[in-house]
Amino acid sequence: MSLIFCSQSDDSRLWKAAFADCMPELEFRVWPDFGERQNVEIALVWDPMQDQLLEFPNLKLITSLGAGVDHLLSATTIPEGVSISRIVDTSLAQGMREWVTLYTLYCLRRVPEYLALQAAQHWKPLSNPLCSDLSVGVMGMGELGATSAIALNQTGFNVVGWSLNEKKLSGIKSFFGADELKHFLSKCNILVCLLPLTPHTKGIIDSTVFQSLPVGACFINAARGGLVVEKDLIDALETGKIAHAVIDVACEEPLQKKNPLWGVPNITITPHVASVTDPKAAARLVVANLKRIRLGKKPHYIVDPKTGY
Repeated sequence: MSLIFCSQSDDSRLWKAAFADCMPELEFRVWPDFGERQNVEIALVWDPMQDQLLEFPNLKLITSLGAGVDHLLSATTIPEGVSISRIVDTSLAQGMREWVTLYTLYCLRRVPEYLALQAAQHWKPLSNPLCSDLSVGVMGMGELGATSAIALNQTGFNVVGWSLNEKKLSGIKSFFGADELKHFLSKCNILVCLLPLTPHTKGIIDSTVFQSLPVGACFINAARGGLVVEKDLIDALETGKIAHAVIDVACEEPLQKKNPLWGVPNITITPHVASVTDPKAAARLVVANLKRIRLGKKPHYIVDPKTGY
């Protein structure tokens, strides 16, 4: 039996080696070279597949190459009865935890301002608040949001969380639902977005959200670009409502040179590197899920297409 790998990235050899280590009898193929259609049991996908997955009569499992599945659900017809799963592993969580902590401290200690002063050859000490002086809000308290919120809390920040449904984490005040969003935002000196992208959350970070934050707040997005109305973010930055933004994601990736985000001085952009899937860990999870399905069990980290996560 075989696995079909579909991604624009050039790392298929790493994934092939990872599967060869944990399930050598599984034939690894790279789209569009899928071989015999009836042999395909797994689709490992990052790019939308339109209706191509309907071509495989024995497909048992579709797995997203990353933690999110919005890219898959938005433009792919899912065959009836086929399970969809996402990747959850310690390396993804660790990467996100490190990235979020790094850039939250980056904002706290006013690094962008010091870099501008350095470029101007101007020696000027700025006031430096401590972690305990500020509150950080984490929007989205799933696997990656929760682990990031805990790390920020352990670093010394006052952390509050918001999600669509109530979540309970020790030491972290939880807000949930549309009715509590504005109150949550009013407490966020730094807002970290780690929401899943679904039809309900698309464009949720807009001018209303930015206006609800304290003046001079910072905004960090390591989730999906489609969560943010980019024009509203630019307006908030240019008017000073938001002091600085750090974005690892954009509505269109890679970010085109013509995109106005490049021209905003008080923004830091990284190229979707906050949390990267480890092929070895992911391959072990995918193989474990395939074995569970062959035994008639549900796979781990199954996705509900109706909710998008």
